[in-house]
Amino acid sequence: DAVKLAGQQVSPPSPGSYGRASRSAGSFPAIFAESRGRKIRVAIVHDFLVKIGGAEKVTQALCEIFPQAPIYTLIYDPKVDSLFPQKKIIVSYLQRWYRTWHVPTKLLMPFMAEAIESFDFTGYDLVISSNNSFAGGIITPPDVPHISYCHSPTRYLWDAFHTYVAEQQLPRLVKGLLQYILHNLRIWSKLSSGRVTKYVANSNYVKNRIRKYYRRESTVVYPPVDVDKIQAKATHADYFLVVSRLSAYKRVDLAIAACNDLRMPLVIIGEGEEWARLQKLAGFSVEFLGWQNEANKIEYLRNCRALIFPGEEDFGIVPVEAMAAGKPVIAYRKGGALETVIDGKTGVFFLAPTVPALIGAMRNFLTKEKEFNPDFIHRHAENFSRVKFKAEMVKLIHQELQKCGKL
Repeated sequence: DAVKLAGQQVSPPSPGSYGRASRSAGSFPAIFAESRGRKIRVAIVHDFLVKIGGAEKVTQALCEIFPQAPIYTLIYDPKVDSLFPQKKIIVSYLQRWYRTWHVPTKLLMPFMAEAIESFDFTGYDLVISSNNSFAGGIITPPDVPHISYCHSPTRYLWDAFHTYVAEQQLPRLVKGLLQYILHNLRIWSKLSSGRVTKYVANSNYVKNRIRKYYRRESTVVYPPVDVDKIQAKATHADYFLVVSRLSAYKRVDLAIAACNDLRMPLVIIGEGEEWARLQKLAGFSVEFLGWQNEANKIEYLRNCRALIFPGEEDFGIVPVEAMAAGKPVIAYRKGGALETVIDGKTGVFFLAPTVPALIGAMRNFLTKEKEFNPDFIHRHAENFSRVKFKAEMVKLIHQELQKCGKL
């Protein structure tokens, strides 16, 4: 049966021919010269398109730069159609396992390295990957540069490996098998990083991890945030806000415990596997709203007293969205927040991932709340706009193509 992808009917290739590159490839914006008398042909690669998040919005922005470029991805879910209307999506053989046989994504992990390598990029002049796990491992011809926008070296293979394994509720034997699989994938991750022509990191925090784990240098280009669609608001309601996937590493439990202790209203937007546990922790002042559409989310951001950002993130788009709304951010002083939040100007930090530390930061915020300037906060957020991302990426890509002799 045909698989419906991004508003088009795409017939699955015959076995063994998944990933064959279409020759109707994407062409550059007008500022790029033609190469050898024809338009330069571009392909975009994304790990898997099954949800809408920050990485997917990076891929969306790349598609705006190269509107005719097809997207190669391991698996695809039509619920992301809104980001890629009428876009040509080329999937791997794992798509059938995922959509037809409903094999969980985690069980597909041992096959993803081989599947991403099965894509054939013969006939392209440039491949750009939006990568935080497998997309950076593609194999391109010797004369085809590969620019990898790296959201992070795969967390569960590298810095979060021990935590990830410990969190899995599995029998000892199965957990041992998981460790062995991850060990082999880690070797593949390091070896395949050598295939990338140019790394682009989404923050200095990630740049340092690329250097440590891959021994590669990279250029930082902050991801796109739609700050122009968010208007700053000087007034606020009486609640603090968390917008997050409800996963353990997001540390939403810290925000709940702190607001319980201070008896401060807290609104939580998001869904995830921690939903039931977090609801049991919540006191009378905590309200769970679940998933909200973009318009509702923005309105909650515009009306909150401050955003609480208790987890450690590689970049963190939500804090920038909150600042675009003119609202301060109370953030854990680690990760990407150090590059987006100005202490005392656009927010306040807490130094340790503990409830007392967060309570201290919230009390600090309350004493200086009137000192925060919504217009200044909004102007700061404009440093992370979609327009700036696209301009910096176009400049970087142009430079790399000149180095490779493609322009």
